[in-house]
Amino acid sequence: MRPALHLPGHFGEWLQGRLGPDGPVVLVTVAAPELGLEAFYHPRRGLSVQGAGLSPERARRFLARLGLKLQGQVVLRPCVAPGLGTGVSTASLVALAHLAGWEGPPEVLAQACIAAEGASDPTMFAAPDRLLWASRQGQGLGTLPRLPRYEILGGFCGGPARTVAADTRFADIADLVARWQRAEDLASFAALASESAARCTALRGPAGEDVSALVAKLGALGWMRAHTGAARGLIFAPGTVPAGAEAVLRGAGWRGVLRLQGGER
Repeated sequence: MRPALHLPGHFGEWLQGRLGPDGPVVLVTVAAPELGLEAFYHPRRGLSVQGAGLSPERARRFLARLGLKLQGQVVLRPCVAPGLGTGVSTASLVALAHLAGWEGPPEVLAQACIAAEGASDPTMFAAPDRLLWASRQGQGLGTLPRLPRYEILGGFCGGPARTVAADTRFADIADLVARWQRAEDLASFAALASESAARCTALRGPAGEDVSALVAKLGALGWMRAHTGAARGLIFAPGTVPAGAEAVLRGAGWRGVLRLQGGER
C-alpha cells in the first residue's frame, strides 16, 4: 500500500505547565510537520487498524463521535515510536478522521480527541505553535506571537512515557506565558523554554539530568523538552549549529538525533 496521508506531529513543547497554581495544564507545542505518522489505507469490508496502539473498537467509537464511519484496512506507521513526545496518539486519531472524509473545523476534531483520550495535542491546527493550548480541555486559550526562525538539534533520552490525562502535576508557568507574549527575539524565547524545561525536570525528573551543560558546550541559546516523553532539543539560531554537534549528543546518550527548523520571521 502507498501512504494515503501524512499527519504532522510535534517535538515536545516550548512551554508546558499549570496556568496558575490551580489552573489548567497549558502548553506551547514545538511544531514538527515532518514527524507524526504515515497512514496507509486499503478499502475492504469491516475495519482493521494496525499500529500506534489504536484498536478497531476505539477507532469506531472515535469516528462515531464525529458522525463518521470507515471501512477498510488502516495501517498507521509513526515516524517515531509512540510515547516519546511527538504527538503520535493525536495524529492517529486525526488520520482516521481524514480517511473517513472529515472536512470540519479543527476545534470539533480536537473535542473528539479529548472525548477519546482525555488529552490532545493541537496538531490538527494550521499553526499549532501559535496557540496557548489547554491540552486537557482541547481548546486554545489565546493566540501567541510568531516565533523567529530557529533550528533545533534534538534527540531522545530515556524511555517512553505516555500522557495520562489525569496527570496535572506540572509546574506553574503563568509567569512564563506572560513573558512569552512579550518576547521578541529568539534568545528570549529560548530562555523561557529553558526555564519551563528546568521546572519540569525539577518536579518530574529525570533526576540528574543536566542539559544546560550541553547548551554551554555547543553554544546553544537554550533547550526544550517533551514535558511528558523523551524528546529533548537544543535551540539555535539558523546556521549556528557547530560541526560535530550530533556526535556530542550521541555521546551524551541521545538517540535518534535530528534537526528541525521552523519559525516565521
